[in-house]
Amino acid sequence: MRKLKNSELERISVENFKTANKTPIVVVLDSVRSALNVGSAFRTSDAFRIEKIYLCGITAFPPNKEIRKSALGATDSVEWEKAEKTEDIILKLKKEGYVVSAIEQAETSVMLNNFPSPEKPIAVVFGNEVNGVQQSVIDLCDNCIEIPQIGTKHSLNISVSVGVVLWDLYNKINR
Repeated sequence: MRKLKNSELERISVENFKTANKTPIVVVLDSVRSALNVGSAFRTSDAFRIEKIYLCGITAFPPNKEIRKSALGATDSVEWEKAEKTEDIILKLKKEGYVVSAIEQAETSVMLNNFPSPEKPIAVVFGNEVNGVQQSVIDLCDNCIEIPQIGTKHSLNISVSVGVVLWDLYNKINR
C-alpha cells in the first residue's frame, strides 16, 4: 500500500469550494478561548464543506496567527462571520429555519448516536473550553446533543468535539 501525495487527492480549489453545494450545517462558536481550537473548527468545517461558522463573544477571528496555524488556509474557504452575542445569532438562525442544537451535557440532552438524521438545516453550538455553552444560549436552542463518553473525564477538547459531531451529522445527512 502506498501513501497518496497531496496532488493525488483531487481536492477542489478554494474558488470551487465557495460555489459548491454545502452540507446544511452551520457551526456556532460561543466564546471559545483558544484561537488554535477556532482554527481547528475551520479546518474540520472545510473538510465536510460546512455552510458557515459564526464566531461569537470572545471567540478569536481571522486574521490571527494561531488560527492560521491550525486552520491551514480554511479561513479562506469557509464562510464566517463575527458576532458579539451568541443569542442574537441563535435567534437569527431559528428565524431562517435552522434547528439549533447545543453540544452540551444537559438534563434532556440526546446522545449523538441516538440523534436522528437532520431533516432541516442544523446549527450546532460549541461552547467555551471551561464553562461550555452559556445557559442563556441553551435556553434558546431546540435541543442539546451530548457526545457519549465512558471514561473518567467528563469532557472532550472542543476541537475533538467539533470533529466528532460534524463527522456524525455529515454521515447521517449523506446516507
